Amino acid sequence: MRALAIFLGVILFVPVVAHARETLPNVIVILTDDQGYGDVGVFGAKGFATPNLDRLAKEGCKFSNFHVSSPVCSASRASLLTGCYPNRVGIHGALSPRAQHGLNTNEMTLAALLKQKGYATGMAGKWHLGHLPQFLPVHHGFDEYFGLPYSNDMWPLRPDVKVGTYPPLPLINGDQPIKVGLDHKDQEQLTTWYTEHAVKFIEKNKDRPFFFYLAHSMPHVPLHVSDKFRGKSKQGLYGDVIMEIDWSVGEVMKALKKNGLEKKTLVIFASDNGPWLSYGNHAGSAGPLREGKGTCWEGGTRTPCIMRWPGTIPAASVNDAMFMSIDILPTIARSVGAALPAHKIDGRDVLPLLANKKGATNPHDAYFFWYENNQLQSLVSGDGHWKLQLPHTYRTLNGKPGGKDGAPVEYGQVKITEPELYDLPKDIGERINVASEHGDIVKRLLSLAEEAGTDLGDSLTGRKGNGKRKAGGISE
Repeated sequence: MRALAIFLGVILFVPVVAHARETLPNVIVILTDDQGYGDVGVFGAKGFATPNLDRLAKEGCKFSNFHVSSPVCSASRASLLTGCYPNRVGIHGALSPRAQHGLNTNEMTLAALLKQKGYATGMAGKWHLGHLPQFLPVHHGFDEYFGLPYSNDMWPLRPDVKVGTYPPLPLINGDQPIKVGLDHKDQEQLTTWYTEHAVKFIEKNKDRPFFFYLAHSMPHVPLHVSDKFRGKSKQGLYGDVIMEIDWSVGEVMKALKKNGLEKKTLVIFASDNGPWLSYGNHAGSAGPLREGKGTCWEGGTRTPCIMRWPGTIPAASVNDAMFMSIDILPTIARSVGAALPAHKIDGRDVLPLLANKKGATNPHDAYFFWYENNQLQSLVSGDGHWKLQLPHTYRTLNGKPGGKDGAPVEYGQVKITEPELYDLPKDIGERINVASEHGDIVKRLLSLAEEAGTDLGDSLTGRKGNGKRKAGGISE
């Protein structure tokens, strides 16, 4: 009888497991590097076409008010993968190739979260959360990894980078380098190589739920493009590079269609921060937004975002609801029934907003933006209406053009001495300071900023923060 009971239990359990695998959505996150808000067709791009991204938006949703947590790469990527503000997990700015720290393995990444539910997990592209072997993706929940451990400019390829500033650029497979000292020809193939790994991963895991993180090195300078797209755009090399990224998106979507996975896969496309404007014709466009990468104005943190999830996210839609990269992990966790980490995270489940449910509201009182050495520089009300710029110094071109052909120009510095308030629905370009007209709103947002500073610190006001956790490799 006992043997019969075990046999029947197995017979009953197998269909349950099979059904769970059939109902769990696959997840693909495609993240570009320094691509501006205005660098996708449906966001107003000029001089080049992005037919695959435009099709993705037609079959899914264009999110016009998506923000990253910080206007620079390592900090931004830490938030996307952990659901936390970057200073919560001890990651600030852009990690140097000489840094001895990285994302702590105690932090739960999106990959580790999805492995709870039996997902295959893979990544190709730029990591930039610690280059030492113990900090690489395969030690953060990813089954496999192929790519660069940091930015593609972190060796003397740019005309403004001195020889000897950085070590030779390594290409990593798993947690070991397979080539050290990538040259120009190698960089021309990065977008293709990453895409090929994504397609192979989809093919290999088509019969089980999977998560793949495709983190392109482009269009971060130095710009490189393969022969497939060199000279194809009307906007020079930058346009060529974006067209190749668009091709990459198309290849991923073809792989999903070929394997019958289109309807059961959530695809998210976004950029890690705004355009690096000092590079001029080698930089992208922030469109109608103010400033770019390295600032907490909208041009630095609001990036193009498109999502496609048939049956959940309405097709051919435009969604103006504010949300942030910190919300992606908890939203996916709820969608697949995965347990959130035991430690505190900052993101919230915003699936009702993404699915455009009637009456859905943002669960955050506000979103906060830290930059530089943990400076709390700005915040936005959770509904995306009011933006408060706190006193700080920021970089700007002051209206002058950027550099040419890979050489940047210097930024100027501007100091904000009093809080400035902007009504974003009426003034997306943050041109008109309305603080004097809405003292009550300024007071409310300043109170929220005070709470955030107490929790996570603010070097501008001398607060250390009592809710921060240490990065990996930091013992003090």
